Amino acid sequence: MLNTNYYRPFLGLLILAWFVSGCSTVPTENSDPFEKINRNIYAFNKTVDKAVLKPISKGYKAITPEPINESITNFFGNLGDITIIANDLLQFKFKQAASDSGRFLLNSTFGLLGFIDLASKFDIPKHNEDFGQTLGYWGVNSGPYVVLPFLGPSSGRDAVGLGIDIFLNPRFYYTGKPMGMTSTHASWSSELVNKIDLRADLLGAEKALEKAAMDEYAYLRNAYLARRNYLVYDGDPPLEEDEFDDEFDDEEDEELEDEDEE
Repeated sequence: MLNTNYYRPFLGLLILAWFVSGCSTVPTENSDPFEKINRNIYAFNKTVDKAVLKPISKGYKAITPEPINESITNFFGNLGDITIIANDLLQFKFKQAASDSGRFLLNSTFGLLGFIDLASKFDIPKHNEDFGQTLGYWGVNSGPYVVLPFLGPSSGRDAVGLGIDIFLNPRFYYTGKPMGMTSTHASWSSELVNKIDLRADLLGAEKALEKAAMDEYAYLRNAYLARRNYLVYDGDPPLEEDEFDDEFDDEEDEELEDEDEE
């Protein structure tokens, strides 16, 4: 049974996201209509990260041997493959679903519950699918860009997808009670370890971001939206209207040049 105590805080987010995304069902020139609010939330998230998550992640990185760090990353990545497989099927990507299922089974058995990523050693690729991408596959517009407290960059569509993906995450169906831990404790504890592990893996990328971006908020927003668009269209996103016009103008110029030469 799903750990509803864990999921309850996301219900409000889910309802809000449906409302927000419904207010922007068609693309607009400004994908960030809530920029002022988003910047404030971004500043809040950065403050929390600097005060809490980053120091803990640096300590975790310092005391955790690299093989163990990699094994923890592999373990959570393997559990995430279940969500990926479900979204493969929802997008009718049956060949990819078969590949991802084989990857999960191999790592879960011979890979010792996923702590060892044997599938990658056998050249079985890891894909990236979630319900936000599934909604995009079915034609749902991304809606406005939003920054979620503690969770970071998102959009109306992706916030809804996040809420649905919780139902597909096996960690939140845990019902055992080892050492007196309830299902709620186990769910939150595993999520905390996952987030610390992810944050530790991003410590190097953070330095590159600080050097590359004069406006970190705008840089991350543009990178997030571009990446999500890339993922929804499996690496082949359609041309934007202005890009299409530029390409048409280039072709027209080439035709005129050919006529002049003749």
